Amino acid sequence: MSLQGKTLFITGASRGIGREIALRAARDGANIVIAAKSAEPHAKLPGTIHSVAAEVEAAGGKALAVQLDVRDEAAVKAAMLRAAEHFGGIDGLINNAGAIKLTGVEHLEPKRFDLMFQINTRAVMVCSQAALPYLKRSNNGHILNLSPPLNMDSKWFAQHGPYTVTKYGMSMLTLGMSEEFKKYAISVNSLWPKTMIATAAIEFELGSRDAFKRARTPAIMADAAHAILASSGRSISGRLLIDEEILREQGQSEFEQYRFDPAGGTLIPDLFVD
Repeated sequence: MSLQGKTLFITGASRGIGREIALRAARDGANIVIAAKSAEPHAKLPGTIHSVAAEVEAAGGKALAVQLDVRDEAAVKAAMLRAAEHFGGIDGLINNAGAIKLTGVEHLEPKRFDLMFQINTRAVMVCSQAALPYLKRSNNGHILNLSPPLNMDSKWFAQHGPYTVTKYGMSMLTLGMSEEFKKYAISVNSLWPKTMIATAAIEFELGSRDAFKRARTPAIMADAAHAILASSGRSISGRLLIDEEILREQGQSEFEQYRFDPAGGTLIPDLFVD
């Protein structure tokens, strides 16, 4: 199970889970397209496409840093073409870019909903559509969306229905594309963490990192993504996967190494996970 020589196009890869997936694949010797908006350092959020590109190269992979707004379909098409020409093709698309605002309908500004819908749901369609011509030519094409299982318990709609809609839209596209792209032998899956993951974006949304004591590091998501992307023959496709569950399927049974704080308390389940 190696990604050596494979080319992965990862959106939102300048930090957090996207960065960790990039570095995990780089250790195999993969080619990584780091596609994100952050070309310059953010005042509160560390990481840029250039800093991650340097980390990928240091880890043993090859990197191409591409500044990209996934809302711009013309720019997405151009980025896919550039990536394919640079590395000779695209084998995997990881739709990791995301926007979050945990607010209900009453108080959410419509423009904020537009942002979440465009970066979450719409970008999955736009990026997948643009990557498709190249994935068809791969001998093991994959699309992986960072989106949750479709949990219809009303509690996941009660406080932040708009965000839930945009994330569930990603997962529904996973199910649809897995069937639609079966004829091209392309695997399409979703991946979601069982517990809270300690990332700068979550810290920014919560306003502190106190909860990180009961969170896991992004490494568990990277290992789970690696297991999915290294699978072949559509042996894994059309599934809305949880990180720990797919790793258990692969024979892993120990997960304490993923704790952000080894002395922390009971892990906090992530959104949409009972």
